[in-house]
Amino acid sequence: MKSDFNEFLVDAELGIKTIGRIDKHSDKSYYPYEPTTYAVLKRLADSEYLNERDCVLDYGCGKGRVPIYLHDVIGCKTIGVEVEKDFYEDALGNLNSYKEKLEEDTDDILIVRSKAQEFEVPEEVTACFFFNPFSADILRNVMTRILGSVRRSPRKITLFFFYPSDAYVAFLAKVDEVMFVDEIDCMDIFPEEDDQRNRLMIYEI
Repeated sequence: MKSDFNEFLVDAELGIKTIGRIDKHSDKSYYPYEPTTYAVLKRLADSEYLNERDCVLDYGCGKGRVPIYLHDVIGCKTIGVEVEKDFYEDALGNLNSYKEKLEEDTDDILIVRSKAQEFEVPEEVTACFFFNPFSADILRNVMTRILGSVRRSPRKITLFFFYPSDAYVAFLAKVDEVMFVDEIDCMDIFPEEDDQRNRLMIYEI
């Protein structure tokens, strides 16, 4: 996926290295590493669905682009969950580099190595971000974890799905606790493509 947004420039401004697509997951239920383009993340940040009081959980955070960028732009707390060891270590390296660039040892960004379906969702989480990180079967188990967290600590959680698969959309439509609330069109960010999946679908629990 491409856009005219200068990916290299934003990476450099944040002091991180996240560009590129890599397929190295040993478990084929987890999909290749491909970071969400910054133009899409900016559109999300500008949407006013998130603010500095939120805590965003990014499933399949890869090298840490989403947690670092959203914290930098919005000022919210972020958590990145990644199962692949190399990507997890890259994310930690990027976080340290970002902190050096920021000249601040912030505790508001957390990178965790875990299988998504085994990660216990902290009670502070108010939003979750997905860019097709894994199969719909894993999403089903992840949603069980999210709903369990809401039952333990009742609150609204906003779910953001960029480039959602048909399987994701079909599954979410069957979850009674999940309600579709909005869609942010991102097709103009990718003018060379004619793909209606270039969108952010927004749900609430």
